[in-house]
Amino acid sequence: MDTIYGLVPAMLLLALVSVVVFFWAARSGQYDDMEGPAHRILDDDDPLLPKTGAEKPADKKED
Repeated sequence: MDTIYGLVPAMLLLALVSVVVFFWAARSGQYDDMEGPAHRILDDDDPLLPKTGAEKPADKKED
């Protein structure tokens, strides 16, 4: 029974912290653009995507 007295306040504190973090993330715009990254991965002109070997200029000369 002594364990319950410690776990209940800890559970309530964890729930309160979780709700506060969720509302902070929602207010700061973390969930504004849910489909942008899905479309951005298909875009070849995105500057955030790494360049592949075919797009880089050839550094070696062919003999």
